[in-house]
Amino acid sequence: MGLSKTIWANPSEFLRTQQPVDPVMFFAPAVLQSTARRFIDGFPGLVTYAVKSNPDEMVIQNLVAAGIAGFDVASPAEIEMIARLAPTAAMHYHNPVRARHEIAYAVSMGVTSYSVDSHSELKKLIEIVPAGAEISVRFKLPVSGAAYNFGAKFGATVDKAAELLRVVADNGYVASLTFHPGTQCTDPMAWDAYIRAAAEICRIAGVTARRLNVGGGFPSHRLSDQLPQIDAIFELIGRVADEAFEGTPPALVCEPGRGLVAESFTLAAQVKGLRDDEHVFLNDGTYGSLDELPLAGMIDRLSVVAPDGQRRFAAPEPRIIFGPTCDSVDRLPGEVLLPGDLAEGDYVLISGMGAYSTATNTRFNGFGALAIETVMRLDA
Repeated sequence: MGLSKTIWANPSEFLRTQQPVDPVMFFAPAVLQSTARRFIDGFPGLVTYAVKSNPDEMVIQNLVAAGIAGFDVASPAEIEMIARLAPTAAMHYHNPVRARHEIAYAVSMGVTSYSVDSHSELKKLIEIVPAGAEISVRFKLPVSGAAYNFGAKFGATVDKAAELLRVVADNGYVASLTFHPGTQCTDPMAWDAYIRAAAEICRIAGVTARRLNVGGGFPSHRLSDQLPQIDAIFELIGRVADEAFEGTPPALVCEPGRGLVAESFTLAAQVKGLRDDEHVFLNDGTYGSLDELPLAGMIDRLSVVAPDGQRRFAAPEPRIIFGPTCDSVDRLPGEVLLPGDLAEGDYVLISGMGAYSTATNTRFNGFGALAIETVMRLDA
């Protein structure tokens, strides 16, 4: 997987002239920087980027150029990369469970913000992290509205979060709170419930939280007829924080990954076989860049380009799509509408593919080769 130094006008120009036989990710830096500025200008607080969603160095560099000054890091490898590429940026180590050697490494690298959701993990932080650092207690609620629930793995209950927050404050750390409403959260009221719960946690603990991290979960544009209302979510977060904390809310932080990076990438996967005009086999699948689709649902923002670069516009027909491996679970969810004149050798372009795609690509079964090409714009 590598980035070409050539900048193409759009994906069609590259596909027509290069005729690739492996999947290609098209990256538009202008789209990424525009999205980053939308978050910086619209969110009422500090915007940090969740590195795990797409850790490619070109992504980090373009986010820094756009003004992103903080990063949510989840491992020593991510800490090392951000320290190298963005040495003045804030790093929030918000993976709530870490080995002692990972905590010690973070301390040695100057990380001063951590999250926690249990007494056992808080004990480790107190043993290793110097007092004065920020420790954010992560809590969870039984709320819906997301593609899948992050609370199944992380987060303390409200009562336990209050206990933890009290211990954090009593031990001389900067007491803060954090939550994650769930990935691809399209219901703004999830943030409403969490922010009001944060105020209740502070009341129970008798502690004034310095900061409130409202997580990631900001949705990307996956379905054609469902445009995410990001600005409305920003407005709600600011308004509800002010209401819930009676005019003196904590400083707000967010850590979008998908919401920042998804729209700046488009995937082109070639049709390697059209079996009896029924099943479509692509050269990319769920062991490659499409790993997340069975979990988060299919993206319907598709177009099909013939090898000569021309769009296919025939009436759509439902198709079953398989990836290239010999594993039968290598299948995209449901039946996907594709042009009726689809042919072997065509390229299926899927928009909004910047998050959890290059980061989760494998080489299973000998497949997984993936090029990244830079384009000025992403329209086919």
